[in-house]
Amino acid sequence: MSSTQIQSPRIAIVGGGLAGLVLLLTLSRRGIPATLYERDADSNSRARLGGMLDLEWESGQRALRENGLEDAFKKNSRREAEEMKLCGKAGVPLMHRKADELPAGDKVVDYKQERPEIDRRVLRQLLLDAVPQASIMWNHAFLSARPLGGGKHELTFSNGLATTADLVVGADGANSRVRPLVSPATPIYHGVTGAEISLSPDVAALPENRDISDAVSEGSCYTGEDEKVLMFQRNGDGRIRAYAWHRNSLDWTLPEDPKEAKKVLLEIYHDWAPWMRKFIELADEEAIYLRPLFYLPVGHRWAHQPGVTLVGDAAHLMSPFAGAGANLAMLDALELGLVLADTISKGAGEEEKEAAIAKWEEGMCTRAEKVAARTKRNLESFMDPGAPQTIVDSWKRAMERAAAGAQAFSE
Repeated sequence: MSSTQIQSPRIAIVGGGLAGLVLLLTLSRRGIPATLYERDADSNSRARLGGMLDLEWESGQRALRENGLEDAFKKNSRREAEEMKLCGKAGVPLMHRKADELPAGDKVVDYKQERPEIDRRVLRQLLLDAVPQASIMWNHAFLSARPLGGGKHELTFSNGLATTADLVVGADGANSRVRPLVSPATPIYHGVTGAEISLSPDVAALPENRDISDAVSEGSCYTGEDEKVLMFQRNGDGRIRAYAWHRNSLDWTLPEDPKEAKKVLLEIYHDWAPWMRKFIELADEEAIYLRPLFYLPVGHRWAHQPGVTLVGDAAHLMSPFAGAGANLAMLDALELGLVLADTISKGAGEEEKEAAIAKWEEGMCTRAEKVAARTKRNLESFMDPGAPQTIVDSWKRAMERAAAGAQAFSE
């Protein structure tokens, strides 16, 4: 069957995060039309949200590499941001991977072995710039899907639009409204909650705040003790972002008044290092967000349902304690896009196409199960009463596994 005779299915991607955009890009570059529906009014709606992401060669980097964005990633990623510190509440580094321990600046970067950092905001913009703009429907909050038989669904949106799709892909995150079409699973509360706070670039750059800047370094500083965590990271625009998590009930919240919210956080971290408390005191009062942590059951999977599937957090939500969510989401989307492009381009029938999607789903879920289990262990090591020693032990084991993997890769 020639390409002019191929009838492409109507593909609806719900959600314009990294997974949705990578899927749209993968399909469009291979001549397969799709429409992405995003609830945000435009691309700037959440521009200042999101921290750094370290992309791996075989997942996040691969999704970019196979879609023509390798050079753009190299141009916008920051190797100096790979610097990492691990501390207890006193702020004294217990482990420190310094920038000068990375290969020299004039040495060719081995992207296969390293995980260069890139701001989520920058990465999302790279993807937005690369996809067909006419394929993104902004201000379309998905409400529900009604099965029509034969794998088709009627989709409805809050703005009144109703449309029909042959394949619905849920890339709509933790609280996915597409997920109920295939699975009854709902997010489980970790028992850990807190807030995202940050220093604006101009405040972070002030000479009198050099103590904070030096403590965070060029990359990330992870601190954990007393079943509490403060995770700091420096964004490319100079903003320093922090995530303050502690064990508490799901109904825990912060006062709406930012000054009162800071008082609550200062009380929680009352005996932590002075520079950490100073960070809370100086935090941007326009950028304080609640961040309770949820996950889907480790090993979440579902019996394949014709005409619908999931990617990213919609399929395997997990906490950020392994830095794996974005990498998995991008790999999910790339592989699903390749499966769809292959089956559609060769004119496969519905049965063959659904079988290919079902096979891909099983592989995705198996991969995600291993990472989700590791992520859950990592969170528990940070929240363990024995932290920060439990975190040190966990990181040493991870480094040993990584070194063994690198050795095996080189042989």
